[in-house]
Amino acid sequence: MRVEEAIGKQIARFREARRLSLTELGEAMGQYLDRPWSRQAVHQAERGRRAFTAAELTAIALALDTSVPALFLTEAEQIELPGRAISPEEYRGILLYGSKDAPLDGVDELIVALHDIGEVLSRPTLARLAKIGAVAEQVAKGGAAAERSGEAWP
Repeated sequence: MRVEEAIGKQIARFREARRLSLTELGEAMGQYLDRPWSRQAVHQAERGRRAFTAAELTAIALALDTSVPALFLTEAEQIELPGRAISPEEYRGILLYGSKDAPLDGVDELIVALHDIGEVLSRPTLARLAKIGAVAEQVAKGGAAAERSGEAWP
């Protein structure tokens, strides 16, 4: 997968999670750029059919309320650069560390952790379990309140 495609998939994922239309994202980006992106420009970006400037990546991240590094995250097996393809490990190392020996700073660590948590929580089964847990907690609170007041609880 080309790096532009990886970024495009992340843009689409974040846009859909925030329930923005292509047009709405383009207009939101216009707050940070000279002018808004058209619906077609956002669509091309999501399809990986355009290169990005640093300013555009920054505007996308701001409009989607995320970080620039989060736009680069991918599950692809390899990333194709113009010169050669690199492994997922090499790609993550470049994205997160800058070099093999440099540790993540606190902000980068938090961004990666939040991305991972968001991925897990977005899974349908876990979302349902969270809802069941919340309902169970409400029922337990209602039962405890009924016991204290001496009322019958089903």
